[in-house]
Amino acid sequence: MKKEKLLSLILDSWNKAVVFVDTDHVIQYMNLPAKKQYAKWGDVIGKSIFDCHNENSRTIISNAFSQLKEGSDEVLFTDNEKHRVYMRAVRDENSNLIGYYERYETPLGK
Repeated sequence: MKKEKLLSLILDSWNKAVVFVDTDHVIQYMNLPAKKQYAKWGDVIGKSIFDCHNENSRTIISNAFSQLKEGSDEVLFTDNEKHRVYMRAVRDENSNLIGYYERYETPLGK
C-alpha cells in the first residue's frame, strides 16, 4: 500500500475533521470526518478557504497565518464553551511553512 493511501486511511479513521490548506489558502485535503462535517459546502478541495468563511473569520485566519509564517507552530483562535480551535503549521524538512490545518479540542473542564 502506498504511504499516501495509508496516511489518508489513518486520518479518515480519526473522529476529528482535518482540512489541510496550502500557503495560498487553497484547500488541498479533507479527511472523511471533514467531508461529512462540511458537506453543505459541497466539494471544496481546490477552492479557497476564504470562500467558506465570513469576513470576521477571514481576518482571524489571516492573522493566525501571519503568526505561523513568523514561526509559531500553533495559534489558538477560538475558545468557547463548545470547542477550542487551533491553526497548526505544517512544515517541510527545512522548516518552510507549506500549509496549515485546524485542530479542535474539547474545552477544559468539559
